[in-house]
Amino acid sequence: MCLAIPAQIVRMKEDNIAEVSVLGVARDASIDLTPDAKVGDYVLIHAGFAIEIVDPDYAEETLDLVRQMPELLEFGQGV
Repeated sequence: MCLAIPAQIVRMKEDNIAEVSVLGVARDASIDLTPDAKVGDYVLIHAGFAIEIVDPDYAEETLDLVRQMPELLEFGQGV
């Protein structure tokens, strides 16, 4: 099973790397697959890559569902 989780881009770094916030946890993610992504955008993160830019409402709705499932929160710490 594959899991992609919404994250918000908080800062752009060098070499197509963005700092993203995943449920309040800062992570680095490659934006090679989403070159139009910018600070403030929500992206789906999978295996360290932003794979799609998503609508903020969709992202928040999905994050609300994740917050309701504590076992996913534990898993998300390794995103």
